[in-house]
Amino acid sequence: MDRFSLMQAFVRIAETGNISAVARELGTSQPTVSKQLAALEASLGVTLLQRTTRSLSLTETGAAYYEAARRILDDVAEAEAGVARLSTGLTGTLTVAAPNALGQQFLDQVVIDFQARHDGLKVHLIEGERFADLVEEGIDVAVRVGDLTDSTLVARRVGSSRRVVVGTPEYFARRGEPRVPQDLERHNCILYSYLRGGNIWSFRGPKGEMAVRVAGTFRTTSGSAIRRAVLAGIGVAATPLWIVHDHLKTGRLQTVLADYAPPSAEINAVYPSVRKLSTKVRVFIDHLRDRFAEIPELN
Repeated sequence: MDRFSLMQAFVRIAETGNISAVARELGTSQPTVSKQLAALEASLGVTLLQRTTRSLSLTETGAAYYEAARRILDDVAEAEAGVARLSTGLTGTLTVAAPNALGQQFLDQVVIDFQARHDGLKVHLIEGERFADLVEEGIDVAVRVGDLTDSTLVARRVGSSRRVVVGTPEYFARRGEPRVPQDLERHNCILYSYLRGGNIWSFRGPKGEMAVRVAGTFRTTSGSAIRRAVLAGIGVAATPLWIVHDHLKTGRLQTVLADYAPPSAEINAVYPSVRKLSTKVRVFIDHLRDRFAEIPELN
């Protein structure tokens, strides 16, 4: 294996911490990748990784070599992408991660349209509510809604949605409509597990900022499940408008607390800070921003 390929294998080992996983990516065996790593270390005359029976970790020299190798690989990828763009357009594979609910409502079609415009590019769309590790799982870019807490990611805002407090007319007929945020303490509130404040819902009203501690019988990590739960009449949800916009138009759901605004839900495209922004990711993010700007619920 040439030095460049050895470097590629080492970078993925450093990012995943798993030789077997890298072997699967490369379509080879774990012993083969281990031999390649040993050959790279022998050629450099240094130890790049500390090995135990349970884990791999970079040595100080290995960490420095990883940063240099990552930059070299990114530069090569950028150069190749630039040549491809000048000749035949975007090529290779773009791996995108996104929440299920946003995919079902809007993003699926936006991504499909992007691939159709760049038919030399393969697109792998991964949907789920779990926050994937972009580096370890080889994901180029993820679309995330709400507050960002991972400082290892670079974020570009592509949209924003106001949050609304909603329920079914039947639920409010049965339980009464909340007039001020404090009234929510007497309601069954549908809880989103990834909300930064947990069961503390924040509002901005005529008298400024306020927060209410809510409780409920249903908690979920899924935006789609929140949508289904509120439609089932279980209780009240504070949710981005795009999750429920269609049912507000038909009257199946209604908003309350119109004078009190929850914080907006920012929509960001994020990618690992350890990677240089590639042409395919840059073009895709621009596409997202432009398309989301055309959708009132996302802008």
